[in-house]
Amino acid sequence: MKLPDNLRYTQDHEWVLVDGDVATVGITDFAQGELGDIVFVEIETEGESLDKGEIFGTVEAVKTVSDLFMPVSGEVVEVNEELADAPEVVNKDPYGKGWMIRIKISDESELDELLSVDEYRKMIEA
Repeated sequence: MKLPDNLRYTQDHEWVLVDGDVATVGITDFAQGELGDIVFVEIETEGESLDKGEIFGTVEAVKTVSDLFMPVSGEVVEVNEELADAPEVVNKDPYGKGWMIRIKISDESELDELLSVDEYRKMIEA
């Protein structure tokens, strides 16, 4: 299982890559492995401003449907349109082409609440 150390993580198994005031968000390798084969990604929040912890979309796998939660507050400025036709990309490349949304961060202090790679690793190994 891959856990890039340049990312921050949430307790809900999202990863966050911060570039200035924009965050790219996806689900972790651990999360996609737990979900199994992803068959549908639904994100209809582009252009919306959401608070940290609010649902920005859902992922449907063969065995379950899981909500996706905002890791930080902000506006969803971009959705990965490729996932509409190829949701399996999340299984194959969760940290690359399987990204889900980009957020314009509205409260940078919330980034301090995200987990480091070591904190996330301890959480999933517990």
